[in-house]
Amino acid sequence: MVIAIDGPAGAGKSTVAKKIAQRLGFVYLDTGAMYRAFTLYVLDRNVDLDDHRSIELSLHDFHLNMNGGVIQVGNRDVTRDIRGARVNDTVSYISSLDFVRKKMVELQRQMGENKQIVVEGRDIGTVVFPDTRHKFYLDASVEERARRRLHDEKHQEKNQNLSEVIGKITKRDKYDSNRCLAPLAKALDAVYVDSTGMTVDEVCEYIVQRVREKQ
Repeated sequence: MVIAIDGPAGAGKSTVAKKIAQRLGFVYLDTGAMYRAFTLYVLDRNVDLDDHRSIELSLHDFHLNMNGGVIQVGNRDVTRDIRGARVNDTVSYISSLDFVRKKMVELQRQMGENKQIVVEGRDIGTVVFPDTRHKFYLDASVEERARRRLHDEKHQEKNQNLSEVIGKITKRDKYDSNRCLAPLAKALDAVYVDSTGMTVDEVCEYIVQRVREKQ
């Protein structure tokens, strides 16, 4: 079984997906962290972002390991580093490159083979696992998403104010929704969940109940 949770930045996908996976005894897969890890890898190697060939070649030496919430590239723990501002500012661009998405989708499907998983991202229900029966689109107002980012310890945006974070999230929403390849979009058969006025536990309970109804 695959439970797919898509949605924009700051909607709470990671928190909700982790809790649902723990509750059901499923494997949790954070696809956004995969793109972030590769973005950090490219930035740390000082690859010219306009040189697509060099970015593509970097994929050959990129070795990712995700285990128990710890994200490693090679032997380096990058769990915290992938949430930094420079990754935030670049990840949408890197993840829009067709060869990057092709490789990541391939890895995501491999990780999901013969497993019970909860997967979150931006194209899970539309591209990665389009045949799953359990699709959800988690959303919230941009103001609420910005507030969550400011209070999220894993995101290093403490020195920014609310309006700055709103601006960054709005810019990313526009970029993700308008990119040519696998844009952020709600799958036609996905359940829309507006979490603006909901607690994490309420969102999790709602999704679990909808999953059970379809079993």
